[in-house]
Amino acid sequence: MTVQSQLVEINALRTHYLVAGEGPPLVLLHSGEYGASAQLSWERVIPALAEHHRVIAPDWLGFGESAKVYDFEGGTRRRLTHMAALLAHLGVESAPFVGSSMGGTVLARDLASGDPVLPASAAVLCSGGGFVPLNPERQVLLDYDGTEAAMRAMLRVLFWDPSWALRDDYVRRRVEQSTRPGAWEAVAAARFKSPQVPARPEFGQPDTTCYEAIGVPTLVVAGAEDRLREPGYAEEIARRIPDGRVAVYERCGHVPNLECPDRFAEDVLAFLTDVDAARAGLSPEPTATRP
Repeated sequence: MTVQSQLVEINALRTHYLVAGEGPPLVLLHSGEYGASAQLSWERVIPALAEHHRVIAPDWLGFGESAKVYDFEGGTRRRLTHMAALLAHLGVESAPFVGSSMGGTVLARDLASGDPVLPASAAVLCSGGGFVPLNPERQVLLDYDGTEAAMRAMLRVLFWDPSWALRDDYVRRRVEQSTRPGAWEAVAAARFKSPQVPARPEFGQPDTTCYEAIGVPTLVVAGAEDRLREPGYAEEIARRIPDGRVAVYERCGHVPNLECPDRFAEDVLAFLTDVDAARAGLSPEPTATRP
């Protein structure tokens, strides 16, 4: 399966995305840790998904090969509108979306807003949404300084399997992505606070997302050993979504799309098949648990 790397200008900003396969579009939204990108988030599942879909995996603004900018007025809203503009440029009027970690959280909040920016017909939230505790594991991610040692520490948090932190080539790829000109600054910028604003950490705050307002079928995927979320959060989110279902993977951490790529791709494709069948008036057997 050939994965093409494409660069376009959207609103005068360099915008990078990966594309593979043919068929109905499927959009993948990557995570938001230092060094994250479409390539590093989705490389293990794109081939399987692209056998059935035209897979589009963009780099968010500030990440990967997209422009290293951060909007201090618009914040996440700017990233969302920029993503929507890219998809409009690509002719995507409606598609299922899959979001990992930050990508899933941003997707869930957009769909629950009452006026979504993204044209999502269905959603997969992979380690996204829910209360995000400010715990020692989260602090490891926040303290990343661009060194290999710090990257290995971060990988030990993200993955259940500790061998990922010992894979020298993988660690170097992650470090190289995180130290591209402007990459560290663009991610860190989201946490800059003016001294005129009351001190308030980004994490450890109540999750105010109104999941009951999500109006599209949604699959919540989580790792049972995810140390960046609290146990049971995925089941709780899925219960609150009117057409929600959940899949929790044992022996898996915060990145099911990387640790369990075969099962993840299989579950996503089965979920989308269920959604299409339901819309066609059929009644397939559910492939993930409805809470």
